[in-house]
Amino acid sequence: MHGIMSGIGDALWLIFTFDANLLEIVFLSLKVTLIAVLIAALIGLPLGAWLVVNRFRFRRFVISVLNALMGLPPVVVGLFVYLMLSRSGPFGVFGLLFTPTAMIIAQVLIITPLIASIAHQSIRDLWAEYHDLLISLNATRGQKIKTLLWDGRRALLTAGLAGFGRAIGEVGAVMIVGGNIEHSTRVLTTSIALETGKGNFAFAM
Repeated sequence: MHGIMSGIGDALWLIFTFDANLLEIVFLSLKVTLIAVLIAALIGLPLGAWLVVNRFRFRRFVISVLNALMGLPPVVVGLFVYLMLSRSGPFGVFGLLFTPTAMIIAQVLIITPLIASIAHQSIRDLWAEYHDLLISLNATRGQKIKTLLWDGRRALLTAGLAGFGRAIGEVGAVMIVGGNIEHSTRVLTTSIALETGKGNFAFAM
């Protein structure tokens, strides 16, 4: 019990003294995650609205695939991105492996289906109310999507927050493609895993 209380005390000291290593890790985590959420939202939100507005042959299949991708194991995504960005991969020439950019790419692939699926469910209910009005106004497909996204912005905030929560807590994929390199790709989750393994519970907490 004494060891736990001592660890908590040391952890609070690191926070209140603005430890440089701790702040570096926190800021990098927020930077990577917020950029990933922004990109995923720019893709996922319009995609969710587009699936609501459009009717095509394989629409239900696409929605089912999108929902299934929500449960895709992050380590699988990490391995896929690793293979794509490695020297022998098709994008190896860009030298992105073990960089924050690689971590952002992995997080975008993980959270885009989540954001798109939640957006689709939220906008589907709104579309039921707006359908007749937008049809009577002879709105174009783009105008329908913009209207639904704007009027459903509060509900869609939930999708963004869900994506942020999933991304900020991700460890498997970012460990694979980022490498947990000090002062370069070390983020909150990878730091916690590393410091816990080293027995440095104060920094982990």
